[in-house]
Amino acid sequence: MSTRAEVTGAKRVVVKVGSSSLTTAAGGIDPARVRDLVDELAKLRAGGTEVVLVSSGAIAAGLAPLGLKRRPKALAAQQAAASVGQGLLVHRYTEELARHGVIAGQVLLTVDDVTRRSHYRNAYQTFAKLLDLGVLPIVNENDTVATTEIRFGDNDRLAALVAHLVHADLLVLLSDVDGLYDADPTHPESSLLPEVVSVDDLGAVRIGKAGAAGVGTGGMQTKIDAARIATGAGIPVVLTSADRAGAALAGERVGTLFHPTGRRRPTRLLWLAHATEPQGTLVLDSGAVRAVVERRASLLAAGITGVEGRFHAGEPVDLVAPDGTPVARGLVNFDADEIPALLGRSSHDLKRELGAEYEREVVHRDDLVLL
Repeated sequence: MSTRAEVTGAKRVVVKVGSSSLTTAAGGIDPARVRDLVDELAKLRAGGTEVVLVSSGAIAAGLAPLGLKRRPKALAAQQAAASVGQGLLVHRYTEELARHGVIAGQVLLTVDDVTRRSHYRNAYQTFAKLLDLGVLPIVNENDTVATTEIRFGDNDRLAALVAHLVHADLLVLLSDVDGLYDADPTHPESSLLPEVVSVDDLGAVRIGKAGAAGVGTGGMQTKIDAARIATGAGIPVVLTSADRAGAALAGERVGTLFHPTGRRRPTRLLWLAHATEPQGTLVLDSGAVRAVVERRASLLAAGITGVEGRFHAGEPVDLVAPDGTPVARGLVNFDADEIPALLGRSSHDLKRELGAEYEREVVHRDDLVLL
């Protein structure tokens, strides 16, 4: 059987593993599963491939020490469990990697870290230096401090965005299901899809439930969404079960291979499009819509007819057409309560009446992505 060239040719790989693939039936971290995964990652590294691991499991690891039987629903309780469990999880990885002479490095991210210009540059430089030093970065969302408004929501999407951030050649999503099926995989007539070449291939797929109850947050839909993000940015994706990690990383034709559908985009704009929740809305007139969408121009106050929501300068907002259709998302340069006084006015008039600091764009084109 021939191997997948997209896998065997990859020099930098992001591997994501979910909570349900790391835990016991009781919900705690399973040392044997962690050991098996680390052995496969170490084998991949020994062949000259750089590896970044995006690992769920912090909240699951914190349940038993706190006497909790299930993943709590309240955000504060989740954050408490993550606070206890993150150290235990990374300690387990550190010990297992040490058997192979590999150093682990913890990287905890929030959406803010990778959408604000200065932060995302620092995030990239941190990853680059860790890999240059031969460290295996272990990434998770910073659950302990992330608020509802700035959460990635699931580590599948986080992994797709990290793959783009670190310029990975491949993303491998490890689940408790051995690939993408055209129906619920528990159904006897369902069939595994070995390859997905385009979005059209997903048209007939009926998503079933997946994941261990009470532990993970991501079902099959989040994995498809992650695959769309990565492949749309030029990165192939392999989806399979954790117990087939070795075969998948060796290029064997297991699981589902999602082929790239697009080309690499500026990193921060990909994060802006897929990792942020808008904190407000700017309503544009038809001329501003054409300028933003067709000419890729910055948004000026003269083209804004309305503002909704409460937000501060530097936060993401959606730019919508007169009929309410979102056309773009960007980082706004003014607070929400400043904008009503600017509506429909030219930059020249604003500078003359309010001062030079009001002459700037409301959303600069470098901080704007079309939806």
